[in-house]
Amino acid sequence: MAIAQRLAGDGFAVAFHSKSSVLAGQALAEAYAGASYFQADLSDQSQACDLIAKVLSHHGRLDVLVNNAGISATIPHTSLKEATPEIWRDLYEVNVIAPWTLISEAENALRQSSSRECPSCILNISSHAGIRPKGASIPYSASKAALNHMTKLLALNLAPLIRVNAIAPGLVETPMSKNWTAARKLWEERSPMGRGAQPEEIADLAFMIVSSHYLTGEIIISDGGLNLT
Repeated sequence: MAIAQRLAGDGFAVAFHSKSSVLAGQALAEAYAGASYFQADLSDQSQACDLIAKVLSHHGRLDVLVNNAGISATIPHTSLKEATPEIWRDLYEVNVIAPWTLISEAENALRQSSSRECPSCILNISSHAGIRPKGASIPYSASKAALNHMTKLLALNLAPLIRVNAIAPGLVETPMSKNWTAARKLWEERSPMGRGAQPEEIADLAFMIVSSHYLTGEIIISDGGLNLT
């Protein structure tokens, strides 16, 4: 949400999206000029395709696509049987296949709004767990590693008219992470910055990437320096 708000505050006409929290999404759209809201469950491919169609029907063009939806599963890395095929499929459906679907559906619109001087932009929100052998579970980390590699492959093949980058955050202070006591302790004790990120700090980084017309194919870690320890 913070990324969408940051872009909306800088003049972008933002299409907000969520799986649930419909009333909150509608209220956000009403708070920003030119904004809209669409509900869709991205684990359903037909809804993912329909989301892009609705955005284009409403706004008429697409300059930036931010893939921020994701799900996780907390499973000890040593509990192999607990990481069932169903969990692998569920995580890949949302964390890998849904971004691919949204990108492939949006490609033509992104090309049409692009120019050499101002290329269109795709920003994938990944995780530090896709870079280091860490994370809530092996299936989750592997799905984010796949998203990172997809980012680089797409950057290579969609250039120069479409740039593709990713942010790999560590702990971010959101309602979802408010009960992650062990993660918070880890960041406080081991990361050079001594804390997790605020959502606005990730949003500022996202805005920098969107605004940097030469940057593509990068996976930018934002974990307060935890990867250095």
